Amino acid sequence: MHLTRPPPPHLQPFVKLLWASAPEGAPTERPGAREHVLPTGGMHLVFRLSGPPLKLFGSADDMRGQTCGYAIVGGARAASYMRDVSVATRSVGAQLQPGAARALLGAPEDALASQHTPLDALWGARQTDAALEQVHAAGDLERQLNVFEALLAQRVIDSLGAGLRGLHPAIAATLGPLAHENPSIAGLVTCSGYSHRRFIALFRGAIGLSPKEYARVMRFDRALTLAGDPAQSWAEIALTAGYSDQAHLSRDFSALAGMSPQAWRRTGATSPRHVPAGSTTGQIRSRR
Repeated sequence: MHLTRPPPPHLQPFVKLLWASAPEGAPTERPGAREHVLPTGGMHLVFRLSGPPLKLFGSADDMRGQTCGYAIVGGARAASYMRDVSVATRSVGAQLQPGAARALLGAPEDALASQHTPLDALWGARQTDAALEQVHAAGDLERQLNVFEALLAQRVIDSLGAGLRGLHPAIAATLGPLAHENPSIAGLVTCSGYSHRRFIALFRGAIGLSPKEYARVMRFDRALTLAGDPAQSWAEIALTAGYSDQAHLSRDFSALAGMSPQAWRRTGATSPRHVPAGSTTGQIRSRR
């Protein structure tokens, strides 16, 4: 069972999407199963409500992995990572808007980027445990998502009451062009009115990635969306997504996804950003 919904209006400046999932019936165990998760350029907050805590792996040869806990923040990143999926879990989560980390988590995006951070390192163990207990106690999956949403709303209220500001206007103005076009970073800097150094610092603090990294992930995102249509050739996708040519797409795709475009398409994965490890017969390179 999988639920997704947009946040209510008062949360939309901070949360892009709310979701909840639970296995149908008794969870099926698949000992040793792993999955590669491809980058989105955004942050995620997840509460695991059943099964083992999140475990990540540094490479296909990593047998021990790193355990991250039951409440986890996934920072913005520009590379794939590998996680344990040996047991289907019950979870609720949120995709966060750029610049939401201070209001919801109490830390800037750049301090959380390219890593998974246990939520208790940000909220404290007592508050994190209380939040998990509240969501657990709600009962069915939809009610658990409602409680999770209410917790996020209260965090926003508390932060705004403390005088926290939203996303810097100069950075907010660049996100649309970066997501849908292929703008010059130098041009964005000029339009911002700030020096190059100051603009980069503002952007990284608000997004977690540099403008160049973020633009690269957004272009990759456009390519993934187009590649969902098997009739589209990679040359056509490269042109439409904003790459200089197919070779450029192939290099960038391999760097961000850890596999070639052709290998990704051969996996037949039902979700474009969640690829079972081993499905490309060794062509995936895990990245942390």
